[in-house]
Amino acid sequence: MLVDDSGVTRALIARWLTEAGIDVAATARDGMDALSQVEMCRPDIIILDIEMPRRGGIEILPELLQRAPQSRVLMASSLTTRSAHITMEALKLGASDAVAKPSSGWAGRGTREFRGELIRKVTALGKAGPPEERPAPAEETAPAEETLSAAEEAISTVSLSDAPPPRIVVIGSSTGGPKALFELLARLPETINAPILIAQHMPPTFTSIFAEHLARMSGRPAREAEDGEPLRDGTLYVAPGGRHMEVRRCDRPFIRLSDAPPENFCRPSVNPLFRSAAAWGEEALGIVLTGMGSDGLSGARTLREARARIVVQDAATSVVWGMPGAIAREGLADEVLPLTKLGAFLAAELER
Repeated sequence: MLVDDSGVTRALIARWLTEAGIDVAATARDGMDALSQVEMCRPDIIILDIEMPRRGGIEILPELLQRAPQSRVLMASSLTTRSAHITMEALKLGASDAVAKPSSGWAGRGTREFRGELIRKVTALGKAGPPEERPAPAEETAPAEETLSAAEEAISTVSLSDAPPPRIVVIGSSTGGPKALFELLARLPETINAPILIAQHMPPTFTSIFAEHLARMSGRPAREAEDGEPLRDGTLYVAPGGRHMEVRRCDRPFIRLSDAPPENFCRPSVNPLFRSAAAWGEEALGIVLTGMGSDGLSGARTLREARARIVVQDAATSVVWGMPGAIAREGLADEVLPLTKLGAFLAAELER
């Protein structure tokens, strides 16, 4: 189902999807129209615009998910600060992913990139199938006593290796990643003796807003990374949209941003971050969360060669088990864990 108040946008996207072999079951001109149709057409994927008359996308999202629990929702957002904030809220409420509309109208390179990304994401979400169980909306920072009980539970089910405690944590994620990261990082211990660096597939403007939301959800300092800034323990760094993020190990480790070509259609890509973190050897911990494709696989190989540990999210709790699945299938993962246990494992490791 395609929900957008612009007739031109609906016609263009419907044509692109049809040409890609994707059936458009219904179109809707606003939120009320979508709610009236969704139970009858039972779509696998709902492409949902944010700002529309007669109830916008964020306003109807909870009711839409309730009426269509089998559907996955892909938010279609403009590249504005306001839209980025609304998109983050939508991802917390249960939307699976977001795609940024071109800012220069429906012509030129931006449109081609949007079309390609849209089709890739719709295809990946379609292959993932319906959610097994609709997750609850992400909550604000969890109380400390919950963090401790979760960590204690994880210790009994996940054995800690003989490797030293992590001195750097690098995380890669894509489709479904924002909500997974909100949940993963909400249970961090009070004292963290390592920086945490995140490569989440996300466009410019969105990454700085995403960092703001991470700070609120985790209760930790979080920021969009800047070129040359030193790494600080306990701080979360988000790779800026449109740039790769790497780390340099020296007397004062720092961040290096790059405009090198995309890898696996992605910039930021997980691979450069993982490859650079291999300089920490056994003191590096790599985590790969839900995401389509196989970004992070070559970087995970480099981490493995450096004897770093790698933990990935399991298929059952992933929106799309592409990125973590590729690493698991190649035998590069030390652990394959559901998201709740993965968060508890990370908390336990950072408390060592």
